[in-house]
This record gives sequence, structure tokens and C-alpha cells, in this order.
Amino acid sequence: MRIKELIRTLTLCGLAALMALTVAACGLGDPNNDVIITEEESKKVVNLFSPMEKTEPDAENTARSAFDKTIIMAEEQLGVDVAYRSYTAEDYQDKTYDDVIVDRVRNNMDDIYLLNPDIVQTLGEEGKLVDLSDLSCVENLREVVKTANMVDGKLVAIPQEVVAYGLFINKDMFDKYNLELPETPEDFLECCRVFKENGIETPVGANRWWLETFVFAQGFADMYNGGDTEAEVAKLNSGESKYSDYMRPGFEFLQELIDKDYIDAKKAYVSEAIEGEGDDFLAQKTPIVMAYWGAANTETAYGNPDFNMQVIGFPSSHGQMPVVPITGFGVGAEAEHLQDAKDTLEVILSDEALQVYTETNKVISPSKNVKVDCVPALKPLNDKIEDNVYVLASNAGLKLEQWGNTCLIVRELLNGSTVDECMAMFDKLQEESLNK
Repeated sequence: MRIKELIRTLTLCGLAALMALTVAACGLGDPNNDVIITEEESKKVVNLFSPMEKTEPDAENTARSAFDKTIIMAEEQLGVDVAYRSYTAEDYQDKTYDDVIVDRVRNNMDDIYLLNPDIVQTLGEEGKLVDLSDLSCVENLREVVKTANMVDGKLVAIPQEVVAYGLFINKDMFDKYNLELPETPEDFLECCRVFKENGIETPVGANRWWLETFVFAQGFADMYNGGDTEAEVAKLNSGESKYSDYMRPGFEFLQELIDKDYIDAKKAYVSEAIEGEGDDFLAQKTPIVMAYWGAANTETAYGNPDFNMQVIGFPSSHGQMPVVPITGFGVGAEAEHLQDAKDTLEVILSDEALQVYTETNKVISPSKNVKVDCVPALKPLNDKIEDNVYVLASNAGLKLEQWGNTCLIVRELLNGSTVDECMAMFDKLQEESLNK
């Protein structure tokens, strides 16, 4: 299994659906040839590389519209022109967006970059991203954002939104069988047992990307909710603690779900996110699925179900637990227009701009001062985030990349590997990270 070679592709595929700002993959050959300049440069310009282009001129892109509003604020306040640079993906065989962006950052080709979690970590460790800690907007950031994107004491990326994963619950089906919404893994298993005994063939709809959310919730609940996070990260990075010890409870939980047919492992292994389980959830054949915050806001996913839907955290020893991977905008350490780029981020990440962005996209803001007027279904998940209850699924301070690696090893479990074999994979990856 070539886990490390697959990480970049996986991370983008896994996060593409969750991020309104992230695309699924693939450029065409040389990144220089893939780039589309959508605004001409002027004397005072900032070049921004991201996957937010519209391939169809009349296509609606809410995320792009929200981002454009904040960019306009920066252009008007600073007198700069922000030139969007990107590429058009025509297939899924060549370079991923992550591959292209790494090349561009290493070759100092742009100023600002939209980065996925593993790339934040990779480029941060290489010293290719500037420290953004001196921006005044940083003092308003949620701790979860700063924790996730700190590399060697430097804040190397900041997002415009915080994406949280949760369990999407058909509350009507829970009420029908007098079931409380699950808080712990034991609660969850009991709910699945009742559904199964009452003729629900597959209580949990799953896909090949997002089952790791259960693992993170159970493995890191203590670390991020009452534990000494900094000390535990240091022990993992030194090898004093084993990553597999954190992962084992979640993998054993998933194995029990598989053994009891609460999830369809074979179907999950080949199913894309939402596409694999979405129809059964909306048809009320499956009472539980997992998805990202934005899936409750759009008509194309779960935003308009014919039942009472609630979005809650994943079961853990600390109760319902949101799982949060963090992306972000970074500035190249040797950017040609470095100060103008930082000034641009200062504006688009200000509370004023984030309020506009948040209201437009109905997302969780990285600023603790900006609140989202979320749909009722998302209130349980939002309340947890506001109370600083969460686990991180991406932490650039950890030497071993989390989101992509864990997802790939979960797929090995779905394909028949034992829990012990999966833990051995983590141990091997951790050893490799220590030897870098």
C-alpha cells in the first residue's frame, strides 16, 4: 500500500465535497500551462492561486461570490488588483490541485495560495510560507484555527471559514423508536441495534472518505477537551506516545459496525461522498449519515429533506463531538508582492469582511466575534463549536499527517484488514515521520 504517495490525492478528494472553496482534483501537465489569468495585472497587484474559477461563464458559484465580495473590499481599501490564477481540471488522471500548488509555491510563482491541510503542513515545515501571526486579525481567531495551522511556532495559514463534520440524523426515525440522540459510542451502537431489529437494513450510510470522523472523535476527545494538547502533541512527535493508541478505539468501533452489518463495508469502500448514501438517507431508508456543515445548506445535498433533520457531533467519551479539518490561505515566504499580499489578507480576514462572507455562505467563521445565522438543523453542531467543543482532524503541529492517512487506513479496514494490521500501518507511518 503506497499510503504516502496517495495522500495528496486523497486529501483533496476527501475535503473537496466539504469545502465550498475546494475542488476535487487534477490539472494538466506543467502548472504554468494550466494557469488561467482571470484579471490582468496592474502596477500594484496581488496574485492569488486557488481552485475557485468558474469553468462555465454563467454558472452559479456562491462561494466565489462570497469571496469576491471580500476581495472587492481589499481592492477598494488598498488600491490593489487581485489577479485570480488557477487551472481548469478536465479529468482525474494527471496532477491534483495539491501537486500543482506545491510546485507553484516552491517556485515562488504567486503571492497568496489556498491550501489544503496536508499542504499547509508540508510547505510550513519547508519554510515556504510566511508567518501570519503579526496580522491584527489574528487576535480575533478561534483557538481551533490557530492550533490547526501552527508549524514550528508560526501561523502559516488562515481560512475564511471553519468546516465542521457531523452526523446527519433523521430525527423522525429516532422518535419513532423512542431513541435519544447518541452521546457515546455505546449509545450509538444501541441505536443501531434497535434500527436493525426493526427492519432497517443499513442504519448508517457510509462512503469511502468520511468514516474516519468516528475515529478522530473517539481518539482525540480528551486531547482537545481538557487534556494538555501541547504536551500530547510533543509526545506524539517524539515517539513517546503512539499514534495507534489514539486510533485503536475508533477502529475497534468501526469494526463492530462492520461485523454487525450496521454499515455496508463493501458499498462504503466504493461509494463517493454523499452520492453513495444520500439517496437512501433522503428516502428515509437510512437514519444516519455523516457529512460536512455545508451539506445542510444546499438543495443538492441534504438541505431540504422531507423529515426533521438534526446535525450532531460524533459519539465520544465527551459526548457529541464535531470533527474539524482546517484549510487556509497562506502567503509565499518569498512572494514578489509580500507586503501587499499580507495587507490583502488583513482585509479579507477582518471581522468586517468575515461577517459578509459568513452571511453569504452561512458558514462558521474563523473569527470568534462573527456568528453564523445557521439553519435550525445545524444548531446542535454550531452550539458545540461555540462552546469550543471539537476535535481537530488536521493539526499542522503533528509530524504525521492525519486526515489523509487515517482515511486511507480506514479503507484498508473496509477492505478486510484487521484492526491490528491497521494499527501496524500507523506505527510504520509514525516511525517514518520520526526519521525525517
